[in-house]
Amino acid sequence: MAGSGSSEVRTPIFSGENYEFWRIRMTTIFKSHGLWKLVNKGISISDSKKKVEGGSEKEVDEKTTAIYMQDAKALGIIQTAVSDQIFPRIANVETSKMAWDLLYGEYHGGDQVRSVKLQNLRREFEYARMKDDETLSGYLTRLNDLINQMKTFGEILTNERLVQKVLISLSKPYDPICLVIENTKSLETVELQEVVAILKSQEQRFDLHNMDTTEKAFVSLSVNSKGQQSKNHSKSQKNWNPKGKPWESKGKPQQNNYTSNHSFG
Repeated sequence: MAGSGSSEVRTPIFSGENYEFWRIRMTTIFKSHGLWKLVNKGISISDSKKKVEGGSEKEVDEKTTAIYMQDAKALGIIQTAVSDQIFPRIANVETSKMAWDLLYGEYHGGDQVRSVKLQNLRREFEYARMKDDETLSGYLTRLNDLINQMKTFGEILTNERLVQKVLISLSKPYDPICLVIENTKSLETVELQEVVAILKSQEQRFDLHNMDTTEKAFVSLSVNSKGQQSKNHSKSQKNWNPKGKPWESKGKPQQNNYTSNHSFG
């Protein structure tokens, strides 16, 4: 790839999943390097050998060589952008277009395959729910991944539909704030970003509450630990005389000046 250091675009690695995302990212990379026409249209052998008007045979050969070098560069980008499991599928192809078309044909699928995939995504979207042990950010990221996958298959969800989905799919602790949003906002016009901002503010309040609860529990544990240590120390003094020997008869009042009231409760 052209460029070096931090300016070089990092290619995504395709391992057999989310092909549509990978294809979109790779197309952008090819365009940024001026290679997309070669990948998409391929090398025209006849055009590459045509003499430029007034050009010498050497100039034509140099142009042809440059085109093949560019194509090899594009092919190299594709080869490095697939996992070791996918690479054998394109290991024997000679041009970038051949490799690109092969992957497209195998993973993009025909209309029927795409229809089935979209239907599965729709079903997954409808049944998506926030888990009890899941953070709001984690759930929204998971939901957004589904939405983006549906977009690659041509399914565009309205803002109102997305707002409704978020509000009805959150875990139970968010019920009060969702009710407030539904009663104070018009779901037809309120932006999803505004709803998410309100929900994230509520999540921060939950986090602060959890921190307070944790601190109180820690203080309580510390107090109990100190009290237990004091109780154990009292028991130790009760059962041993100054010379380190146990009392011969703990039941005799004259040999035990401690009372039996050192206990919790």
